[in-house]
Amino acid sequence: MSIFLPTRGRGAVSNPHNRFAPTRSEAEDDGWFQDETPPSRATEVRRELAKTVITRNNSPDVGFDRSVNPYRGCEHGCIYCFARPSHAYWDMSPGIDFETRLIAKTNLASRLEEELQKPGYVPQPIALGINTDAYQPIEREQRLTRQALEILLRYKHPVHIITKGSLILRDLDLLAELASQRLVSVAFSLTTLDDELKRIMEPRAASPGARLRAMRTLHEAGVPVSVMCAPMIPMINDMELENLLEAARDAGARSAGYVLLRLPLEIAELFEQWLQAHFPERAVHVMSLIRQSRGGKNYDSRFGSRMRGEGPFADLLAQRFRLARRKLGLDRRDSEGLDCSQFCPPGAQLSLL
Repeated sequence: MSIFLPTRGRGAVSNPHNRFAPTRSEAEDDGWFQDETPPSRATEVRRELAKTVITRNNSPDVGFDRSVNPYRGCEHGCIYCFARPSHAYWDMSPGIDFETRLIAKTNLASRLEEELQKPGYVPQPIALGINTDAYQPIEREQRLTRQALEILLRYKHPVHIITKGSLILRDLDLLAELASQRLVSVAFSLTTLDDELKRIMEPRAASPGARLRAMRTLHEAGVPVSVMCAPMIPMINDMELENLLEAARDAGARSAGYVLLRLPLEIAELFEQWLQAHFPERAVHVMSLIRQSRGGKNYDSRFGSRMRGEGPFADLLAQRFRLARRKLGLDRRDSEGLDCSQFCPPGAQLSLL
């Protein structure tokens, strides 16, 4: 029987080999190890000099075509994070490594300016911190996200942010100025109102109450805010959907979205281990509903269905979301109203003289 002890303050309960590793090993319980104290792991931050920082995509079910991610890995430790498999490209595990062995793109500011100044660059809203949260705890010291916002404000470039971090309030001065020029929208990921569930599912993210307070503060400062109930997990947090939307509406959200749990690559194994560690009595039922919504598999990567799923459970969830969104008036799309026409690299006018 494999040993899966929850790691104190972390989401994943194991550190499996990444899919590119040439060798693998497994720990087995021989009856000698009786220490029930959960292990702990410190956070390690490495520096990276990135060659580029604006990432492009043409996915038809994603509402943006470019993004900037200041960090690789995320200390929030959300067990379901779709970015976990990307850590394998750096010869690290999508498990505990993803939460503890982080990479900071320390030259992000200079690279971002270079890319915005390229001849022929056509502005469209940049999604900031989409792969991993731009306001995860290490941002407090690294300040890469703030540097990016300062540049985007100076260039009058529109930006959309999605976060679980209340640290975003540190940058209220920049966000309020961007909002006054229709250059920013902010979405908060809200998955539960239960502090205990948050603790084991998203161990180092801000509490639900802190996210709602941050949302309310931004709204009162004129920053358009929305909510993403993502992911919705069968039998874990899906029953909270309507309450989440109502709480977000009361905190100032004007639009809403949701995503059904996605389990690509190593995430499926990590999630099942997490279920066995924290919800063993529900694990079989949860995975059954997930597979029913994914054509009998853990994951279906097809565009159009990967975010919503198919089948009775997925259809009912979609219907519940539509009804609640209509009832609560959460049907605006603030990110679509961002103004790209103001984009002006500093010094651009001088080049015409």
